[in-house]
Amino acid sequence: MNLVVDAGGTNLRAKIFIQEESIKSFNAKSDEVPLAKWIETIIQSNPNIKTISISYAGQVRNGKILYSPNIKVDVHDIRQYFSTKYNLPLFIENDLTCAVLAEAKAHKSDNLSALYVGTGLGLGVVDNGKIVKGAQSISTEIGHIPYKDAPFKCGCGRENCIELFASGNGIKKWMKEYNLTCKATFTSLKENRNIKAKIILDEFEKALLYSCGNVITLFNPDILVLGGGILHKNPYLLQLIKENIDKYALNTSIKNLKIVLSNLSEAPLLGALLLKDLHI
Repeated sequence: MNLVVDAGGTNLRAKIFIQEESIKSFNAKSDEVPLAKWIETIIQSNPNIKTISISYAGQVRNGKILYSPNIKVDVHDIRQYFSTKYNLPLFIENDLTCAVLAEAKAHKSDNLSALYVGTGLGLGVVDNGKIVKGAQSISTEIGHIPYKDAPFKCGCGRENCIELFASGNGIKKWMKEYNLTCKATFTSLKENRNIKAKIILDEFEKALLYSCGNVITLFNPDILVLGGGILHKNPYLLQLIKENIDKYALNTSIKNLKIVLSNLSEAPLLGALLLKDLHI
């Protein structure tokens, strides 16, 4: 039995797998319960669990949680904690690293980038069959590249991250700034007659295109997979990107490029399931 956890910016999800078949599911809110404590309640009631794998919406390195803007963290050296207290091997990677592993497997590609837009803006990259991570495991933190100034701060503490313009959290911050009281959905914003609602959507689209252009130019994938709740709920964005990406990416990098929506419903979770076999 393997416990696989998807620790996202909004929800904590977990499943117990026997090989590749899930037999139990668990859910909680990311801002309501500390991560390690929540995992402990699961393993204490399921004593046959042999490994723990975590897809984590934040910065992690060598089994340690380094940065977590939206998740309650009670144990940072989480691999050591579960190894010492429960004698359980634990594998943890950034959620987009996990997602891109699952996407690369599904698409049978060695050169694939996965850009997900939900609560935040995240990226995972597989280049020539290897995960791109960088010296501090932050080489694909696309959401925190400098874009332009906003009148409020990102979870990382800066005021110019592109995630402030192209993410669910960013939309909510702009709505608060403009005193918009409608729902934080594209449909509600489009129906709102306040000109500020249109500005929010226009800025989102530009920032999304800018992000895609940077990913394509820098990493030159064969396939760009777009995922996350916002992209799946607003599929017109896929066509918008396809029609305008030539204005944002190097021409040679878009030659023969496929841009597709993810068809995996739980890519971060499925990718986390692969971690124990890759020993990362």
